[in-house]
Amino acid sequence: GCPPMHGSSDPPSENALIDTMPDASVPAIRVQSVTKSYGAIRAVTGLSFDLPRGGVCGLVGSDGAGKTTLLRMVATMIPPDSGTIRVNGKDVIGERHLVKEMIGYMPQRFGLYTDLTVSENFDFFMDIYGVSGAERPQRRDRYLGFSNLLPFLDRRAGDLSGGMKQKLGLACVLVHEPKVLILDEPTTGVDPVSRSEFWEILSQMRGMGKTILVSTAYLDEGEKCDRLILLHDGCILADATPREIRGGHTDLEEAIIQRIQSMAHPPEVR
Repeated sequence: GCPPMHGSSDPPSENALIDTMPDASVPAIRVQSVTKSYGAIRAVTGLSFDLPRGGVCGLVGSDGAGKTTLLRMVATMIPPDSGTIRVNGKDVIGERHLVKEMIGYMPQRFGLYTDLTVSENFDFFMDIYGVSGAERPQRRDRYLGFSNLLPFLDRRAGDLSGGMKQKLGLACVLVHEPKVLILDEPTTGVDPVSRSEFWEILSQMRGMGKTILVSTAYLDEGEKCDRLILLHDGCILADATPREIRGGHTDLEEAIIQRIQSMAHPPEVR
């Protein structure tokens, strides 16, 4: 089992959520008692949390902590062994087709077609999602514009820098205007300027009321989230604002290392 969490309160009750956001009686994402194993390996254990609508929730933790497994389950790619996950009230297994329409999922290795141009990749995703008529040029301008990719419409995706590839991936994920974005380490291996630009786009998405669940290997990005969930060995170690998790430490990294180490060497009980 997982240890009890420290430094985080219970998720707010339904009523508290209704009070703060009139339309938010149903959480954007609700994860209840979710467990997933691969053979003998337990990837996540009894995870539970609610994400209200709007805002950026960061998922942090070491490799193997269970971040990708959790994101893939929320994105309907793999079913939990037990427990339930709902997106805007819809069950990821029983109502998978409805959930898929509401989410934009960007896995670590996002499938762009390297020999197609920026424009052709974007058109392909519009075709998949059935975007037609006057909406097509509008969405092309909006999402390739957001991503500063309009000057590069005729460049092959394979010839883009790492940062531009990720921005094109995000633009393609946004093509059907999902309410919930699920992004798995979208900036890993991307240069610092491009990482910063990517987070600018996420900030604009947050401003449009989207709910963003994003895993990151960079704790400076964790600071930009409204809320952080720290996973360790498939359990939630902390679920709070970056400031609350940082506490009296100089930075998030120190605070998180301290938390994980105190898990590895708990004080002896006499």
